[in-house]
Amino acid sequence: MDTLAERRKEAMKAIILELHRGLPAEQAKERFEKEVGNVTPSEIAGIEQALINEGMSPEEIKKFCNVHALIFRSALQSAASAETFPAHPVHLFKMENREVEKLLASLRSAVKVKTDFPGFESFRTSLKDMLSRLKAVETHYERKEQLLFPCLERKGFMGPSKVMWGKDNEIRALFRSALSGLDEMAAPGDFDAYASRALEPLLSEVEGMIFKEDNILFPTALEKLGPDDWVGILSESDDIGYVFIEAPHEADALVKEFRASLQEEPAFRDNAVSFPTGSLQLAQIMALLNTLPVDLTIIDKNDVVQYFSANKSRVFTRTKSAIGRKVQNCHPPQSLPLVEQILASFKEGKKDSYDFWIDHRGKK
Repeated sequence: MDTLAERRKEAMKAIILELHRGLPAEQAKERFEKEVGNVTPSEIAGIEQALINEGMSPEEIKKFCNVHALIFRSALQSAASAETFPAHPVHLFKMENREVEKLLASLRSAVKVKTDFPGFESFRTSLKDMLSRLKAVETHYERKEQLLFPCLERKGFMGPSKVMWGKDNEIRALFRSALSGLDEMAAPGDFDAYASRALEPLLSEVEGMIFKEDNILFPTALEKLGPDDWVGILSESDDIGYVFIEAPHEADALVKEFRASLQEEPAFRDNAVSFPTGSLQLAQIMALLNTLPVDLTIIDKNDVVQYFSANKSRVFTRTKSAIGRKVQNCHPPQSLPLVEQILASFKEGKKDSYDFWIDHRGKK
């Protein structure tokens, strides 16, 4: 059906393709305002996804995504106004972005200071401290990449992980360049060249990423993801961490309730073992254990041998007759005191591991 929405989508796609063929950004912006008008964040995300599906490389889209954002800016800013719960991952991402904006403003104020004075070394140290603090935004990017992107992929949206992740990595590289460039400056007179080459590109890209997140990524994610997705993201966010903010107390109850609903005990069905962190077929488990380049012997809480791995290059001989045997009986009498000591220290909670070397058949 040739709906208005479809015609707008095709018009947007045509403009983006012309942009990639060399159409000036200002002309693209004029065409957009005339032929399309208002646009939702999910429509933009959908178009980029469609271009990927039709064969355009994510690398090519990544080159122009700053220009895309510029063209769509006015339409996006009016659309991206969703209010979220204080413990909602999007709200927390946005809180971090507001703190990043403060750091960016401080850095921009700092670089306006004249640097050709005796206090240059102090200025450089201060600037390096601010840059190092801003660099912590990489935790924000990691949480987005490891938790938000996989949820969008499961909804069929591969664009963010293919395009935005690439932009995140460009920012990481710019941080490395900006910090190393500060160390390499020989004199105050070198600062202007350094700022133009390394510092300004970094600050501009971090600002641009805030815009793309707030106006495209987050509104699209709010539309596509459901409550279980968001609580799942929230429940694992602590594992990666937050930056510049602390998660609110409201998050604790949600996370506890969500984790209580998860299957934490392994279960066996369809010839596979389901763990809290995924599932493996029995054949995969056996192949995995037998491929590890170490000997494994597993005993239960009663010191009885339950299993040993059958890898091809075992160090110590094991036979099936050991299964069901007390581990103490699997060692020569002179080793028994040490075996008992190790087992006792484990059971009493005094030790979690023992490491030692053994000379065996001419090898360590």
